[in-house]
Amino acid sequence: MIRHDVRVHPSSDRLPRSEQLAWKIAEVAVDPVEVLPEVVDMVVNRVIDNAAVATASLLRGPVVAARGQALAHPYRPGATVFGLPAGERFSPEWAAWANGVAVRELDYHDTFLAADYSHPADNIPPVLAVAQHLAERRGLSGHDVVRALATGYEVQVDLVRAISLHKHKIDHVAHLGPSAAAALGTLLGLPAETVFQAIGQALHTTTATRQSRKGEISSWKAYAPALAGKVAIEAVDRAVRGQGAPVPIYEGEDGVIAWMLDGPDAHYEVPLPEPGEAKRAILDTYTKEHSAEYQSQALIDLARRLHRERPELADPERVASVVIHTSHHTHYVIGSGANDPQKYDPTASRETLDHSIPYIVAVALQDGEWHHVRSYAPERAGRPDTVALWRKITTAEDPEWTRRYHSTDPAEKAFGGRLEITLTDGSRVVEEIAVADAHPLGARPFAREQYVAKFRMLAEGVLDDAEVERFLDVAQRLPELTSAELGELTVVAPDGLLATVPVPEGIF
Repeated sequence: MIRHDVRVHPSSDRLPRSEQLAWKIAEVAVDPVEVLPEVVDMVVNRVIDNAAVATASLLRGPVVAARGQALAHPYRPGATVFGLPAGERFSPEWAAWANGVAVRELDYHDTFLAADYSHPADNIPPVLAVAQHLAERRGLSGHDVVRALATGYEVQVDLVRAISLHKHKIDHVAHLGPSAAAALGTLLGLPAETVFQAIGQALHTTTATRQSRKGEISSWKAYAPALAGKVAIEAVDRAVRGQGAPVPIYEGEDGVIAWMLDGPDAHYEVPLPEPGEAKRAILDTYTKEHSAEYQSQALIDLARRLHRERPELADPERVASVVIHTSHHTHYVIGSGANDPQKYDPTASRETLDHSIPYIVAVALQDGEWHHVRSYAPERAGRPDTVALWRKITTAEDPEWTRRYHSTDPAEKAFGGRLEITLTDGSRVVEEIAVADAHPLGARPFAREQYVAKFRMLAEGVLDDAEVERFLDVAQRLPELTSAELGELTVVAPDGLLATVPVPEGIF
């Protein structure tokens, strides 16, 4: 890897393009390096993972609304939309939009956490949509899709390693716009100049505040990454037509770093593969076994173990207090350090409960599980004994957990915490967990078998058995798919299922 020095430059410097971060990212995108077999395997896993969580969300309100918007934009050759027949095609940016919302709605797919946060599988919907749309015209294949996704993961993960957006309350999708644009550059074999302009446009148009993940969290949490994917497609389209971006987009004296991030004196070291170096970043990412914010994954696993071993901890009459000692991020974003009263509100939205570690730990202690539907049901959140236990749970930042959260050593990096539970009889229970069971270093790491099982579980009651098997066959053959077969890389709901939920009307 090459660690690139990135800082703000006055316009008078006339910073050469070759020294700009957007250009260096573009060079990664156009590098024809082949994809390692283990990276190919993981790309397939994540395509299956995305389809799994999208399938489970097909009838949820935000997904229905986004699909309705895509329905208003039929197009040929076009791209497919999850749930609809594969023969129905839509404008690729709107297909990416609808599919991106479906993938993100349950907050249940992969993650990478470092200086900032990300769900790098958000790169998949725009890449697949453009690949399906241009498959025949460009002769694109599954192999091209794999190469593009390796780029998308690499760029987003490397940006997340180096540049903190959340510190300045900028939403993390500002790293997704550039990564998706770079991925599309790889997919289409575009020249570096075109990719450079697309990256700049995508970044410029995907910077927004983190209020989408603060306070009363709404359905926009699922829409934000879908918009970044849609915007990236549009940015690439404009760049291909010869249209430019603000330059330099990162380093300019009125650019993103100077005015949205660390300011004129900022200094970052962004790691990117050197020419000819394989793009391995996807191997450093991890998916979710549970449908909740990633920092809750390990704590859910600990709570469900304590449910089995210490059932008395589920009884609020026996528990005086629970303190979760954890990282800065967990405390201030999904813990009591956020100072969001909504995190303790039994009438809060699903999106808010998903970002409340006190609620999540309370339910996992009582139920010994975490379910993407049952655990968020209004009647579950409002159960009196749950509310009583929930309001006894707080978080506290622990410098050691924060250090491990930011460690670059995979053996040290951790997203867990320590539970210190005081019982009403004065006794204490202290237990900790570093990584989730499904993490590569966890008790039960996810491999192909677990990704397939997750798809089957989430497709149960939604897709016909034959459709489940058809999709799994196509997805697992992704590296060998022909142009004609790329359109089969979708899930089709049984007749009548989507019609059970009314599509809200809008402008289109």
